[in-house]
Amino acid sequence: MNAAPALKGPYRAAARLHRRALWALPVLAAVALAVVIGLRAWAAPGPDAAPYSGYGFLHICMQYAGRGLLFLPAVVGAFVAGPLIGREWESGTWRLALTQSADPKAWLKVKVLLAAATAGLGSAALVGIHRIGWTRVAGTHRLTWADRGAYEASGPVLVGYCLLAVALGALVGQLVRRTLPAMAVAGFLTGAVMWAVGSLRWSILPVTTTTMPLTGNPARQAPASAFITDTGLLTGSGDRLPEYACWARTKSLFDCPADMNVTAWYTEFHPASHYWPTQLIETSLALALAALALCAAFRLVRTGRA
Repeated sequence: MNAAPALKGPYRAAARLHRRALWALPVLAAVALAVVIGLRAWAAPGPDAAPYSGYGFLHICMQYAGRGLLFLPAVVGAFVAGPLIGREWESGTWRLALTQSADPKAWLKVKVLLAAATAGLGSAALVGIHRIGWTRVAGTHRLTWADRGAYEASGPVLVGYCLLAVALGALVGQLVRRTLPAMAVAGFLTGAVMWAVGSLRWSILPVTTTTMPLTGNPARQAPASAFITDTGLLTGSGDRLPEYACWARTKSLFDCPADMNVTAWYTEFHPASHYWPTQLIETSLALALAALALCAAFRLVRTGRA
C-alpha cells in the first residue's frame, strides 16, 4: 500500500521508509474516536458517577487518556531523534541520501517537515477526540480545566509541545547519532521542558484575590469553576498565615486567638476565563522554543558539524 500517494521525491521516499509508523497514528485516532463516541453514548442517560456506569467509566477513561497524552510529545521526540534521524547516522544511510542530488540541509528539511506534519495533524486530531469525551465529564474530580492531563490534552498546547518535540528530536538526533541513546535523550529532554514550562504555567496571568470575614465560609470565595492557587488567613497588619494556623491553636478554623490578630480569609485563584489565554500563551512559548531548536539543528548542518 502506498503510504503517501501525494508526496514526491525525497518526501515520498522518507514516507515509504517509515510508512508503518505513519499509519499507526491514523489507526490509533480512528480507534480512539470510536471508543470515545461509544462511551459518550453509553454515558448519555445522566451523570451517574458509579464506577460501572457509562458516565463513571467515561470519567475514568478520560482521566487516563489525558495523562497518557502527556507522554505523546516525548514519544514524538524519541521517534524523530532515533528511528528518523539517529538511525541513519548510526547506519551510515544518510550518506546515500546525500548522493541523490540533495545537500544536508535539504535532507534534514525532508525529515523535519514530514515529522512536523504528522505530529501536528495527529496530535490535533487526538486533542479533538479527547475533547469529545472530556466535555461530557469536565469540571468533575481530576478533570477540571486546570488539572494536569486534562489541561494539556484538551487544547492546542499539546500540538505545540509535539512540534517542539520534533525540533528537539532533530537536534538531538544529529548530536547523539545513535538510535537508542538519541531516543532516550530526546524523550527525557522533551519531558523536562514540558515540566519546566508547566511549572510556570499559572504564573503567566495574574491571579484574582478575594477576601471575606473570618466568620464566612472560605469555600465560597471563588467560583466553582475557578482554579484555586492559594488560600489562608489575613491579619490586621496584612500578613498572611496558613489556613490551618488557628486550628493548630484552638482546633477550630474559625476561632482564632486574639494575639494572632486574624481578621479575614483570603483566596487566590484563576477564573475559568484564563483557560484559553494561558493555552495560547503557552503554545506560543512552545513554538518559540521549537524555532530556536530548529535553528540550532540547521546550523549544525550548515557548519558541517552534522
